[in-house]
Amino acid sequence: MRRVIWWLIVGTKGGLNRARIIRAFKERPYNANQLAELLGLDYKTVRHHLKVLQDNKVIISAGERYGTVYFLSQYMEKEYEVFEEYLDKMWNKFKREKEIE
Repeated sequence: MRRVIWWLIVGTKGGLNRARIIRAFKERPYNANQLAELLGLDYKTVRHHLKVLQDNKVIISAGERYGTVYFLSQYMEKEYEVFEEYLDKMWNKFKREKEIE
């Protein structure tokens, strides 16, 4: 799961938005529309990231269609500290790059 987390967050273009979604789920479950509003993202963008996260077993869902609610998976809950560690590394790298500019 550590490699999956690294790839989804640090290794891909949409990593920042996926990280924001994962952090939101740490607080409580949301549906796609609620997440779009909370994060200020396009609904279709949120749906794309939810699919990627679900395909990689980071989140699970309950319900159907519009009422589908998403939660962190047991795997992600177990590895949440690893996620935070990777996020810190990504943030520190970003800050260093900004200092160089």
